[in-house]
Amino acid sequence: MTAAYNSMSNRIQTRTVSVTSGKGGVGKTTLTVNLAQTLAEMGKKVLILDGDIGLANIDIFLGIRPQKTLDDFFNGDETLENILVKVQKNIHVLPSASGLTDLQSIDVYKRKMLMDEVSMLDNTYDFLLVDTASGIDENVQYLNSTVQDVLVVITPEPASMTDAYALIKLLNQNKKVCRFSMVANKVLGEKEAKDIYRRMERVTSRFLNISLNYVGYIPFDPKLRQLSDQNIVNRARPSAASSIALKRIADSVIGEQELGEINGSLQFFWNQLLDVA
Repeated sequence: MTAAYNSMSNRIQTRTVSVTSGKGGVGKTTLTVNLAQTLAEMGKKVLILDGDIGLANIDIFLGIRPQKTLDDFFNGDETLENILVKVQKNIHVLPSASGLTDLQSIDVYKRKMLMDEVSMLDNTYDFLLVDTASGIDENVQYLNSTVQDVLVVITPEPASMTDAYALIKLLNQNKKVCRFSMVANKVLGEKEAKDIYRRMERVTSRFLNISLNYVGYIPFDPKLRQLSDQNIVNRARPSAASSIALKRIADSVIGEQELGEINGSLQFFWNQLLDVA
C-alpha cells in the first residue's frame, strides 16, 4: 500500500459494483473490463473479481494467467495479497475460487482470517467490480445480493430485456434487492437506449417495488468483440464513440461512489458473501 493511500484513512471506502445480465452474449464481461480501464485512466484504483465460476474469462480478456486463486488462500497456501494479479497501473484482478457459492459454509477461523486480510485491502481500492455469470441461477443471485450497486446490461434483443426483467424480479423477491442500474449495450444511439430504459422502467415500476437508474449506453461497436488489448477500446481507440460512452458511464459510477453509503467497503462485501442465505 503506498504512502498516498496510507495518508487517506478518511477517504471514501471501496464501492462494490456487480456487472450482470439475464442472458449471455450481451457484452457483460467486455463492459466490466472496459469500465475498469476507463476508471483506471481517471485515476481510480479498481479490483476485479471474476464471479463466473463455470466459465471464468476475465483472464482471457485481460491477457493474464493467474497462478493462484482464492482456493489457495482458503487452503492456507497463500495470503490474499499474494493472490492479486496486477494487470496494469490501478487495475488488479482477484482470481475466483472454484466453490465461491460455498463460502458461507467455511469455518469461523477461515472467515476471520479472510476478514482480517480484507480489512488491509480496504481504502486501497476505489471500486470492486464483480463480473457475474449470466442468467438467473443461485450463484448469480448470490453475488448480486452482496454489492452496493447492481449494474444490469441489456441489449435491444427482446430476449435480453425479458431475461433482465426476470433477473431483477428474482433479486427483488428472493434477495430483497431494491436498487438497480441499467446500461444499454449494442444500441444505435441514445434514443434507442432511452427507449429500452423506459420500457424496463415502466414494467418494473408496475409490478415490482424497486428503483431502476439509467447509467448510460454503449453504441454498437464490432471491434469491442475482438480479443486481447482490442477489448480495451479507450486504449486502442480513445476517440471512438464507445470510448466516449464508457467515460460517461464511469462518470455516473463515480458519482454514485461520491454519494457514499454506510454499508460500503470490501469488508461489507465479503461479510455479505460469507453470511448471505
